[in-house]
Amino acid sequence: MTILDKIIENKKKELKILSRATSIRSLENSSFFQRKVISLSEFLIDKNKTGIIAEYKRQSPSKGIINSKSQVGEVAEGYFREGASGVSILTDTKFFGGSNTDLITIRGKSLFPILRKDFIIDEYQVIESKSIGADAILLIAAVLDTKDILRFSELASSLGMEVLLEIHETYELHMVNPYVNIIGVNNRNLKTFEINTDISEELAEKIPDGFLKISESGISSPFMIRKLKAAGYNGFLIGEKFMSASDPVKAFSEFVTD
Repeated sequence: MTILDKIIENKKKELKILSRATSIRSLENSSFFQRKVISLSEFLIDKNKTGIIAEYKRQSPSKGIINSKSQVGEVAEGYFREGASGVSILTDTKFFGGSNTDLITIRGKSLFPILRKDFIIDEYQVIESKSIGADAILLIAAVLDTKDILRFSELASSLGMEVLLEIHETYELHMVNPYVNIIGVNNRNLKTFEINTDISEELAEKIPDGFLKISESGISSPFMIRKLKAAGYNGFLIGEKFMSASDPVKAFSEFVTD
């Protein structure tokens, strides 16, 4: 069983518990549910921003603990202050050390777009994402079929949220639908967790027109940013590069001014 298989198996168990504890009606009664979302797409193409979606991540299945001391509110606010186009918050608990509370913590006072990064496999999680204040959700082609991606994307769009569809292989491009806003090419193989940044360059020209495209994982230098921008990428999702530093905000600031 791969790490990804274990994550999805656990996610199914969590969902059974969550859906019994909190109804969809309760989610829809959240104070955040009626708020107007902030467009991640617009911030990605804002020339006054860096195009970087900076991630807050405490740990990962492949690296273990990355940063257990930095506070989510301080880091998220700092990322945006230093020019991030958006902030990605990992809400998976068992494998990434996150929680919905992390996203809720920064939602109330933040004026920047927040991407909820999790392993969404059910409509319940889409509605839950809106209820905790997400502006955009991540859908992963490697764990969903075409029909589910369409269903979840359409639901997210109806709730005002944007959709980032993550792919890793050329054949996954057939899963793209009109409700997707951003296509992310993950340089990390989710089955082995190995990274190959050549993947983004290989897929760049194959992504259909009309979608913003970002590169995810393994982006370790400003040189790589410039190279991928030349290949047509609008943005970049970077987490471990910043979070592995004792001061993630300082690491971000130095990275974007290099």
